[in-house]
Amino acid sequence: MLRRDFVTGLAAASAVVSRVSAQTPAVVPRKGRLKQCITRGVFDSSMPFEDMCREAARLGCKGFDLVPAQNWPILKKYGLIPTMRLPNMGVTIPDGINRKDVQDDLVKSMRPAIDECAANGCPNLITVSGSRRGMSDAEGADNSVAFLNQVKAQAEDKGVTICLELLNSKIDHKDQMCDHTAWGVEVCRRVNSPRVKLLFDIYHMQIMEGDICRTIRGNFQWIAHFHTGGVPGRHEIDATQELNYHFVAQTIAELGFTGYIAHEYKLSPGRDGIQTLNQAIEIMDV
Repeated sequence: MLRRDFVTGLAAASAVVSRVSAQTPAVVPRKGRLKQCITRGVFDSSMPFEDMCREAARLGCKGFDLVPAQNWPILKKYGLIPTMRLPNMGVTIPDGINRKDVQDDLVKSMRPAIDECAANGCPNLITVSGSRRGMSDAEGADNSVAFLNQVKAQAEDKGVTICLELLNSKIDHKDQMCDHTAWGVEVCRRVNSPRVKLLFDIYHMQIMEGDICRTIRGNFQWIAHFHTGGVPGRHEIDATQELNYHFVAQTIAELGFTGYIAHEYKLSPGRDGIQTLNQAIEIMDV
């Protein structure tokens, strides 16, 4: 090859690389001490899901909570994982695992859900207690323990964690039974499985209990997953709400948490989803 041809070819190749680099934004560097992930609500609902995945990966997210299984291939395309599967069929916030009359059906639907998680690298499966409807907390705990005891061995064998979510019954989910950390911890303690733990939703527990960091420290061994959200309104976790999420993140990191923290706030009208997600990740990147 003549020298001038080599130089010309090198210049052309450099121009191609430059164009590709301009079209592919660099991943934002993070400390990565906490593994952060997201739910769809942090973006504008009009954004295509694939664009959400692309931006989430670029901003340093590790995965996506509560995404239907048919969308998991898109996650993997961008190096993301499904960090938490949707509830098994039949489980709803009003009708959860505390209802003895539906438990046989729930067990049948949870078993393939656990298998699906294991086959696709999804570490967590969410579930909920259900409403009280006059049932005592003691009876509901007995029923929930009985249900979880039926599926815990499979979860242990498959390496999938069943996460019982803590929800507030004051504003969003009236009459929900698993509305205090102590009740959820008692259920997990009685089941006594490394694969049955709590989804500690910081938004919900700030409403019900407050004293978030002390509660996390005191019950850390029972927590497998976290959700974020600003109080009031479950909006962005910035200076517009009452919690110091940077301090919360420091507390979780100092405890050596190795699971995932999912941003589940709702994008406020008029705000930019990409900008606010970047800000949320920075706040939690301790």
